Amino acid sequence: MSNKRLSNSAGSCHRVAFEEIDHTADRALRIYGSNLEDLFLNAARGMNSLMVTAPISGSEQQEKFVALKAMDTESLLVDWLSELAYWAEIEMLVFEEFKIESMSSTHIKARIYGTRVRQLKKHIKAVTYHNLDIVRTDKGMTATVVFDV
Repeated sequence: MSNKRLSNSAGSCHRVAFEEIDHTADRALRIYGSNLEDLFLNAARGMNSLMVTAPISGSEQQEKFVALKAMDTESLLVDWLSELAYWAEIEMLVFEEFKIESMSSTHIKARIYGTRVRQLKKHIKAVTYHNLDIVRTDKGMTATVVFDV
């Protein structure tokens, strides 16, 4: 079950931004990015592809501000995706546009813009640390993220 999507991000060194990979009982994505910011944006887009059918047409766009700090980059990625999954679950609000204001390996500040959806295709119960490792390659960065659904 490989579900490859072409990247819409400018400057990405990879043709594929993320792909769904086989994982027993849960869902998993292998995510690619030319840098850390690109990796986090593609992770958000990839998680959205698991959750969303389609936004409600005519739904008003909403803006939120996210500021997160973590002890390491893997924890920051889990916190980032968990924040987005929280809004999807609680308010059926899915974010499609992201403006990262500042970022390091242990913090992120971003304005996120999204719309409400009628239903979620899959509910993300948790973003896990299972086999999570962010790796720098000669083409950029990659990570595998497992979602408890």
